Amino acid sequence: MSKKEPNQQTAVIAKYEPTPDESAAIKTILARRVKTPRVKIAETKGKTVLSLDHPNPKYDLALLMQALATDGVDFQAEIISQLGNASAHDGKVNERELNFMVAVVKGIQPKDQVETMLAAQMAAVHSLTMSMVSRLNGIFTLPQLDITERALNKLARTFAAQVETLKRYRSTGGNG
Repeated sequence: MSKKEPNQQTAVIAKYEPTPDESAAIKTILARRVKTPRVKIAETKGKTVLSLDHPNPKYDLALLMQALATDGVDFQAEIISQLGNASAHDGKVNERELNFMVAVVKGIQPKDQVETMLAAQMAAVHSLTMSMVSRLNGIFTLPQLDITERALNKLARTFAAQVETLKRYRSTGGNG
């Protein structure tokens, strides 16, 4: 028998039983989830290299292209590169933000390349909008506040217009 410290108590851990709401939430999320490889960032010889985190390159590219509603390798590569540039801070691609933007595009479930491009713009505008919101916390001068509020307002209006554009595009079947 091991010797216990005088104040140490033995904890009995009961098996957690999820509520019906918790179980339903997990089932809904798992049913809805479509696995898409995460974009990984590496620095090679001073260049930023984007790659996909999947054990088989053939399948990771297929999954990503499906999420981006394209069969064009060049289209996929450029959209990911553009999102990488949009996520860059101080010249470095932010992997977490890039994967967030890819997730936004995937969540919009584009049906063609036009919808993918619009979804990519929406992801970038949303990220910039939230960046402006966080900047408001550190502003102490009226001119800075005014500039930031105007930028935030324009970005929020742009996002709303993009949502309407996507809705209109989908309702006409992409025919204008």
